Amino acid sequence: MHRRIIVPSALAASLLLAIPASAADFTPGAPGIGDSYYPTSGNGGYDVSHYDLRLTYQPATDLLEGTATIVATTKQNLSRFNLDLGLKVSEVRVNGRVATFATSGSHELEVTPAAPLEKNKALSIVVRYAGKPSEVKIDGWTAWARTPDGGVAAQEPDSAAWWFPSNDHPLDKATFDVSVSVPDGTQAISNGVLQSQSSRLGWTRFNWRSNKPQATYLATLAVGKFDITTDRTANGLPVLNAYSKDLGDNDGAARASIERTTEVAEWLEGVFGPYPFNALGGYVPNVTSGFALETQTRPFYSPRQFANGANVSVVVHELAHQWYGDSVSVRDWKDIWVNEGFARYSQWLWSEKEGEGTAQELADYVYATRTAEDPFWTVKPGDPGAENQFHIAVYDRGALALQALRNEVGDEDFFAILKGWPQRFAYGNARVADFVRYAEKVSGKPLAELFDTWLYEPSKPAASTAAAAGLSAPAAAPAAGSSPSARAAAPRAAQPKPVQPKSWKKIAATNTVHESERHGDH
Repeated sequence: MHRRIIVPSALAASLLLAIPASAADFTPGAPGIGDSYYPTSGNGGYDVSHYDLRLTYQPATDLLEGTATIVATTKQNLSRFNLDLGLKVSEVRVNGRVATFATSGSHELEVTPAAPLEKNKALSIVVRYAGKPSEVKIDGWTAWARTPDGGVAAQEPDSAAWWFPSNDHPLDKATFDVSVSVPDGTQAISNGVLQSQSSRLGWTRFNWRSNKPQATYLATLAVGKFDITTDRTANGLPVLNAYSKDLGDNDGAARASIERTTEVAEWLEGVFGPYPFNALGGYVPNVTSGFALETQTRPFYSPRQFANGANVSVVVHELAHQWYGDSVSVRDWKDIWVNEGFARYSQWLWSEKEGEGTAQELADYVYATRTAEDPFWTVKPGDPGAENQFHIAVYDRGALALQALRNEVGDEDFFAILKGWPQRFAYGNARVADFVRYAEKVSGKPLAELFDTWLYEPSKPAASTAAAAGLSAPAAAPAAGSSPSARAAAPRAAQPKPVQPKSWKKIAATNTVHESERHGDH
């Protein structure tokens, strides 16, 4: 028999390893994820991988009852942590055990587990809750819209807190299962694929699955009476579009636009690469708002987007976001240009494809028609400020920056950048600076000065600077029958009255695309 001799230092080390962490080693998770514009958005201390939402909604009363199961991993030793939710909570369990909870601020749910949680451990959270979302106001605004036959959750930068508890910031993406029970004759629309539906005792349950990482604000719920169309793309991707049955005169134009979703998505694949998700579609509820939103796999469109007839350009915009905004999301809300500048530029590319004005002509028109005194130029798309997050400059000046990049690096590298970026950061997050570095890597050119000029300088770039970037006042109207390439190559001499590209009004009709109660009229 051999005895192992333990020297004092080794004994001390072994005892140290055996001693559990003290209560002093466990601290509360931060009540915000650290966003520059919205400090209280999201939370610290854990990372969510999946949300399972089992809901019941009564359209007549707007009562929503839910059980949310959240699968996560701790990122620090946690004594407690926060979730974001505006509805009333009745019970919270953490890892199967009843937890205590309290509320603070406008939407913070503070959860204290029965035992402290160690770092890098699996975490399950079950929250039972209920309430009327339309009665919830957070900082004076709402992301829930009541309709004549139900309700809708769709808003940016926040919407989750009105219908499920979450870590509500794009930095913490997760997959989703959303199961919603509604009265027979009513439908529940959400993201991803409709896995199944079943009816029992006057209620129908719809089970939706979004199987790729999804930011919480991109999760959506719409309950009402819809006319639903289904199809499949050439690649077998399920397509589901939903139209409220009381859209009135906007019904035909809405269908004429959204039924082109498959066509637009296939065209965008040629620009941005393979479509990143498991489903495709769109929906139009009977809401009074005027905006649209890139809710993942199934964008939300307000009926007013179609008040002047078919509007395919807004479909192009929201579907472009599936790559730029949904698959690759902002790391911080100040990086909004990596969403909106590209979605607007996709509209310019669609115009170019349709022969209604090239991206160059649209860029020239923006530069020429916005005078140096226009406040448009004081907004910095690369960091516009929370109050200007959805300002038109983020869209149009943001797209100008991309045209300047295209002119600088040439079409081959430019379109390689557009297609490579969504692959490089797929299902993740990125900053404006990440895009600049990526563009420099692909093109082999220094581009910091170009982006500083078009994204960060709070004034209109001088005519000489614009000319160096290939931007100037539009030329006189081209001769009838001239080709798009000829129009793009024509000299662009300054003139008193710039010629408006044919697509301009269609694109401008989408300028309210992210208008909301929180951000006002943009």
